[in-house]
Amino acid sequence: MHDPSGQPTDQFCLAPHPHSAPPAFAIPELACDTHAHVVAGKPGDYPMSPQRSYTPPPAPEGEYLRMLDATGMARGVLVQISVYGTDNRLMLESLRRHPQRLRGVAVVAPDVSDTELADLHAAGVRGLRLNILFGGGVSLDAMERLAQRIGKSGWHLQLLLDARMLPGLMPRLTRLPCPVVIDHMGHMPVADGLDAPGFNSLRTLLREHDCWVKLSGAYRISDDFPDFGDVVPLAHSLIAAAPDRCVWGSDWPHVALKQMPDTGRLLNALPAWSPDPAQLQRILVDNPARLYGF
Repeated sequence: MHDPSGQPTDQFCLAPHPHSAPPAFAIPELACDTHAHVVAGKPGDYPMSPQRSYTPPPAPEGEYLRMLDATGMARGVLVQISVYGTDNRLMLESLRRHPQRLRGVAVVAPDVSDTELADLHAAGVRGLRLNILFGGGVSLDAMERLAQRIGKSGWHLQLLLDARMLPGLMPRLTRLPCPVVIDHMGHMPVADGLDAPGFNSLRTLLREHDCWVKLSGAYRISDDFPDFGDVVPLAHSLIAAAPDRCVWGSDWPHVALKQMPDTGRLLNALPAWSPDPAQLQRILVDNPARLYGF
């Protein structure tokens, strides 16, 4: 079955819960949610890529900001969602309206101009995303070229990939002239275990290179919905490998899922991953402030 645009209806995403559980621990001042997306309420104004893998419901700026407020997040990072391809307009409009509160990660073509990169920086963008898991993104073929373009800017490359690919990518990743941020704890099933080659490669990158990891997307790797207790050992291991290069993200509005998590409960899992208040301060405040230039 297809909708009038020709898209299969089974690609339509669930909407996020309108309310989330309140924080169950003391949220430090200037805490930051480093991974979320905005989606236009009027799709015609921001056409979606025909190569997209899913169709998200509206997730406009106002709802996003209410989610930040409800979870105690003083700061946020918007990541260009794959369905818009390299059309960053919607994200940039939000960044420009909230220059003190928000930063962004954009998606650009490999031949992006210096002028566009400068405009993105002025709007608050501090990284570029490469995505090989969902249609509409820019692939790893552009990795070295884009890394060279941003190597002296203080920006980073953010990679959405499955960590099982990392052993084969290590020679390329370790030569990049910019920091690398791995999305969603490597997006590799927890069931593969802490000794899986991909996870070992991720820890090596974290310990020995300028690599960061987002403690986000637990529901994308877990077999334990809705509390994701099986993620705790993995999160402990990542934080131990690079305590000063771990950041937290909600991944709101939680696209391409069959079950919708509670954003507040996702945040409230964090103390089980990092029981030390000083480490929580680093994950939620200090580390993102360095990475995104707040």
